[in-house]
Amino acid sequence: MKKVVAVVGMPGCGKSEAVKCFEEAGFFRVYFGDIVFDRMKEEGLKINEKNEQMTREKMREGGGMGMMAELSLPKIDSLLEKGNVVVESMYSWEEYLILKEKYGENFFVVAVYASPKTRYARLGKRNVRPLTPEDARSRDHTQIANIHTGGPMAIADFTVVNESSLEDLQKKTKAFIKTITTE
Repeated sequence: MKKVVAVVGMPGCGKSEAVKCFEEAGFFRVYFGDIVFDRMKEEGLKINEKNEQMTREKMREGGGMGMMAELSLPKIDSLLEKGNVVVESMYSWEEYLILKEKYGENFFVVAVYASPKTRYARLGKRNVRPLTPEDARSRDHTQIANIHTGGPMAIADFTVVNESSLEDLQKKTKAFIKTITTE
């Protein structure tokens, strides 16, 4: 049976790098953030942290905390016809509940964890949308309080601690991929 795996974690923890491991293993990627970026483009907004947060929160106010999952179900279903799917940027508990109800025992959550100190250093150095420590802290608080990110991380089927090297993150992620694809 084909699998749906959501990779969760706080900004800068290494989610995108873990998702790359899934893609390299043949998983098809669904990025919930594309829905927000598409809306920002429609509204003529510049892509930056402030506009992204404002748009994401406005969309969820109108469509509910599970809307990104609801809007992505057709794409996930279509890709499942071809193979396994990895979901990037599932944040809320409500999104988790929607995907868990739809895909049941074939849905898994991988949490990538890195300490705030490690994450803030990474976020300041990234090429796309770099964040200052203050911006990173603000985003953390927003995601925890407004987007309900804690639930999916707490209930994850597997946690990868990413405090060292990229190679270590890749090794741990690939071990999990092997576990679920050989079931």
